[in-house]
Amino acid sequence: MKINVLGCLGGYPHKDQGTTSFLLQAGRYNLLLDCGSGAVTQLEHFVSPLCIDAVLLSHYHHDHIADLGVLQYYRQLWPKDDPEWDSMVLPIYGHDEDEFHYNDLELKDVSTKNAYTTSEVLTLGPFDVTFMKTVHPVPCYAMRFLVRKSGKVFVFTGDSGYTDSFIEFAKDADVFMADTYLFEGQENHHAHFTSKESGEIAKKANVKKLILTHLPQHGDLDELFIQAKKAAGENVEVILARQGETYEM
Repeated sequence: MKINVLGCLGGYPHKDQGTTSFLLQAGRYNLLLDCGSGAVTQLEHFVSPLCIDAVLLSHYHHDHIADLGVLQYYRQLWPKDDPEWDSMVLPIYGHDEDEFHYNDLELKDVSTKNAYTTSEVLTLGPFDVTFMKTVHPVPCYAMRFLVRKSGKVFVFTGDSGYTDSFIEFAKDADVFMADTYLFEGQENHHAHFTSKESGEIAKKANVKKLILTHLPQHGDLDELFIQAKKAAGENVEVILARQGETYEM
């Protein structure tokens, strides 16, 4: 499985860096995980936006869906006589607790809306996905991906303040990608992890690799990394997400 970083800032784009969006690839399957600002043009560096098999959204804050409408227009307006176009209607998955944004996932002949729940496993191509509600001002869901063929596990926090629930949810994950918008000293925030909290959860959950994402635009990211690494301990590999990079597991 490949995790391609299309954008990894929180809140808003800054100096050519986009907000949260990732392309997950296993075999020939392409899954877009969140669709923040700049996602579509970054996606073109990896695959054509026409080749996405599904989109999966953690929540509907703008830094996670800013390019979703752009992606819909891309597919709607692409020349239909182009041999690259296969006329597939794109399935978009999100929660249905926000009726306005959920209904906006559907565009006639372009995309369909599909609701996920915490009570069911969502099967998307090679992935089995389970969900956990996070601590955030609006409904938001963390996701645990099991790659059936390899047995590898990838956990994405979405956006969240600290909760012990993540220790079990992320247990023994091969990769734990954590919202780390805040520096140590701002613990127990109502919406986001600090570097220390990301590291502590990774350590307690016995994950192999911690990737820090949803990064702040200001402050020393090297210091953010050092704080997370100190909390995670020597047994956890810690990485700062960077736009354009690919991580394999």
